[in-house]
Amino acid sequence: MDEVLNPVITLKIMGRQWYWCYEYVLAIQRRYHSGSIKPVLIDFASYLIPTDELTTPGNFRLLEVDNRLVLPIKTHIRLLISSGDVLHAWAVPSMGVKMDAVPGRLNQALLFIKRPGLFYGQCSELCGINHGFMPIVLQAVSYNDFLAWYHTKLINS
Repeated sequence: MDEVLNPVITLKIMGRQWYWCYEYVLAIQRRYHSGSIKPVLIDFASYLIPTDELTTPGNFRLLEVDNRLVLPIKTHIRLLISSGDVLHAWAVPSMGVKMDAVPGRLNQALLFIKRPGLFYGQCSELCGINHGFMPIVLQAVSYNDFLAWYHTKLINS
């Protein structure tokens, strides 16, 4: 397996019945008043938007989420994938990524996005009654746009 020694971003992905949780850890660090240095991180859950709540024209039924995963292009990203309950699989086919999310096990994948855009995926493991309602929306943006989004999320959390 390839290893990125110093990825700029580590993204922790946790599969839950029936949604995804994301936690970003950036190589940027914040110094606290006590002198300690801690990584700057944000986390959020991403749920399916029900069909009757879709308001923007062009949104895809059963594929839109309330919190999109935003990642920068041309950046080395480490994905750490696991599950908190049953087997899941985090898959974004157009990026060539499919990784099992297994309870009690941490799987790693590496990602380097070459172009901006929206990429859609879904849970690819039969994980229960609402398996079909675990979409993934990955929005690839420039690194500067990513930092602006990240700081906005950081301030609002």
